[in-house]
Amino acid sequence: MDFKRKHIWGMIVLLLGGLLCACGKEAGISEESFYEEKTESADQASIDKEAAQQWEKGYDLPLDEQERQEAEDDCKMAMLGELKETGCPVTTKAIYSDMEHYEKMDLFLEACEAGKSGSIVTYEIYDDGTVGRMKYMFDGKSMYVVSAKGAWNEENEPVMCYISHNRIKEWKYTDKGWFAYKICVPEPPEVTEIVDGSCLVRVKPMTPKAREMSVKCVQAIGYQGNNLFCSDWDADHMENLDYNGLYEYLYAMKYQKTFDGKAYSHGIPKEEFESLIMEYLPITAEQIREYAVFDEEEQTYAWVGLVCTNVTHTYLGSSVPEVTDIKEKEDGTTTLTVDAVCDMVVCDDALITHELTVKFSQDGSFQYLGNKILGDGKKNIPDYSYRCQYLMESVEG
Repeated sequence: MDFKRKHIWGMIVLLLGGLLCACGKEAGISEESFYEEKTESADQASIDKEAAQQWEKGYDLPLDEQERQEAEDDCKMAMLGELKETGCPVTTKAIYSDMEHYEKMDLFLEACEAGKSGSIVTYEIYDDGTVGRMKYMFDGKSMYVVSAKGAWNEENEPVMCYISHNRIKEWKYTDKGWFAYKICVPEPPEVTEIVDGSCLVRVKPMTPKAREMSVKCVQAIGYQGNNLFCSDWDADHMENLDYNGLYEYLYAMKYQKTFDGKAYSHGIPKEEFESLIMEYLPITAEQIREYAVFDEEEQTYAWVGLVCTNVTHTYLGSSVPEVTDIKEKEDGTTTLTVDAVCDMVVCDDALITHELTVKFSQDGSFQYLGNKILGDGKKNIPDYSYRCQYLMESVEG
């Protein structure tokens, strides 16, 4: 009996020992798994935190593979000449160009203004043959854009330049029919230079007459290098115009080619200068000689190209003049209402508005008779730097 009891107790001890060892091993495995899971959880938390921060920043957002592939396929299809088949809104970078199928974009933006979610794909054709594809998505609160651009490789095959996904920081659909928006971009201190995320897209088309007048009367002049459109003047007050700066723009408008300043490094001959100025402005030769920088001895007018000391580095200088209204008056003159459209940073379809008075002749030629800045537009007009300021100062000195 004692032997049996001892044998049984021995077996119990062995079994307990085995169970304890087994439990010890099992406990060790669970602890290791616990730490692995904890590490993985910490890594995932870090990834989630970075993703949340990126979504907060709004740029370079994640893009699922299906959306990415769709953007690439659409871009390549458009480049291969099947753009018209999409029926999507299409625009170009050409000045005063209209958006094809603009009605769809108009409806989309009006729905967004009403708080309705939706999406639309648009295309932009560039002069170098590349094509941009933009997919705008509105969730009822925020708007996002997936931007893609396709180009041609050396084998003349379509390839992707980039595909990006960004939140639109702010946007508006103006009364004139411009879609103005700014996408989220890196900001200081992440970057040392300002990144311009602004964009201005014409949706509603210009009237044919407004486009005609824009091309004929204001496109060639602009707001850089002369002050014809960014100052108040009329036939009785012409002393403050920069005739030396204006000459090259009138030359380009008349002859449809760029003025070759190198050919006039020693000045513009008196007859050439005065005849062109008098063709477009109600002024006499005597007045031109009084108001402009003129070399009496050489009988030439000064001309210098745009450089750092005489260029106006402002948003107005890069703006494009656009005729928005035309009024023909009983005295035979025509008043053009002109907006300075700026697609940089400020993203404004009317940075300034001015009324330009012109008079047309039966042969189609015309003269500028006056300009008036409307409203509070003068606050957006910087002090003007005369093209030949240093020569004027030397003469006065």
